[in-house]
Amino acid sequence: MELETEALLQEARESIEAARLYRRELQQRLKGLHLARQQIKDSAALTRDVLEQHFNDLKGTLRKLLDERLLSLLQEVDAIEEESIKPLDECQKLIEHGVGTADELLRDGESAIHGVTGENNNKLCNFTKKALHIQLDSLPEVPSLVDVPCLSAQLDDSLLTVVRSQIVNHGTVASRPPVQIEELIEKPGGIVVRWCKVDEDFIPQHYRLQYRKSTAGHFEDVYVGSDTEFIVLHIDPNIDYQFRVCARGDGRQEWSPWSVSQIGRSTLVPHEWTAGFEGYSLSSRRNIALRNDSQAGGVLYSKAPTYYCGQTLTFRIETVGQTDKKDSIGICVEQRNGWDSLQRDKAVCVSTNGAVFVNGKEMTNQLPAFTSGSAVTFDMEAVTIGPSNNNEGGNFKLRVTISSNNREVVFDWVLDQCCGSFYFGCSFSCPGWKVLVF
Repeated sequence: MELETEALLQEARESIEAARLYRRELQQRLKGLHLARQQIKDSAALTRDVLEQHFNDLKGTLRKLLDERLLSLLQEVDAIEEESIKPLDECQKLIEHGVGTADELLRDGESAIHGVTGENNNKLCNFTKKALHIQLDSLPEVPSLVDVPCLSAQLDDSLLTVVRSQIVNHGTVASRPPVQIEELIEKPGGIVVRWCKVDEDFIPQHYRLQYRKSTAGHFEDVYVGSDTEFIVLHIDPNIDYQFRVCARGDGRQEWSPWSVSQIGRSTLVPHEWTAGFEGYSLSSRRNIALRNDSQAGGVLYSKAPTYYCGQTLTFRIETVGQTDKKDSIGICVEQRNGWDSLQRDKAVCVSTNGAVFVNGKEMTNQLPAFTSGSAVTFDMEAVTIGPSNNNEGGNFKLRVTISSNNREVVFDWVLDQCCGSFYFGCSFSCPGWKVLVF
């Protein structure tokens, strides 16, 4: 009886646990539904705002263009009217002057005729002479109606047909963007953003990535190109950033709708070079080091041991200078002042000609020489911890992969003590070398 009760209790406990898990799963699904519903509502509201703003702008622009065209045509009518009326006004003045002269002559003639006597012959003679000088048979030319302009407006109704067809087909509403952000990977001082195409019928030509701080009001362009991933640098640690991406189809000018915004942050401390080291000038964020023309030299180290196993450390050569066989970039266990190169023990590095050094010894495998834009990446993972059976005398082994220009070198780095974090460094003898670390 007790066994049966215990079995029932156990079955009840399992049912309760199953119900708890079932409820938790349902709650997660409800949360997912809420987020999906909110995404639809937010994107619909944003789309309405965009459409209203766009068409209001179009109406304002069209109204302005129509008003400007109307004003131009009215000014053309005014100019033709003024130019055509001017000779008619001059002719009218000439005729009115002739009418006035004829009226005056009529008055003089009638006065001379009335009361004609011998004494008034002089008056008649003067009137006759005056009439002869006026040239009563000369009349001004008046243009015929067929010879003067008759203005009219020539309006082509086909414009309305063209505009109507363009407006009817202008704009579309997409329910799904053709690209979406696939992954956000935190880096020291940066975030790698990867995206993918989700519409098989869409042929992308370029992608456009934007980001903003959670406290900022506007997104900023950070990348435009054909790649499907980009590392966004200058990221402040422990701050949320929003990312979104869109695409431009092959042969088209307009961009697609934005992807769903994704929020990412980096909790990793940014990599920084040591400030105040003579011979090197640093950027404001101290992630870019420039070898200046100072005579002082040596190895420039990181501010702290911020590189850990399992991470990827990248050096990007921004500009190059003259080479020296001691020039190198790499990783080391500790800072050692007074050295002019990383080609020493407890360090792995790559020289500017592509030679790889492990604990000061050059390997047979080699990477391509550095050029402007070259990226050199270091990846490390722990292989064994404890006494080693090899003859190298170490008890801590790391598997190191160094890559550059689609080539890589893989080797085991043996140290005599366990090490969890590492410094990075660079050494250049000649000015002009600039290297970015992330």
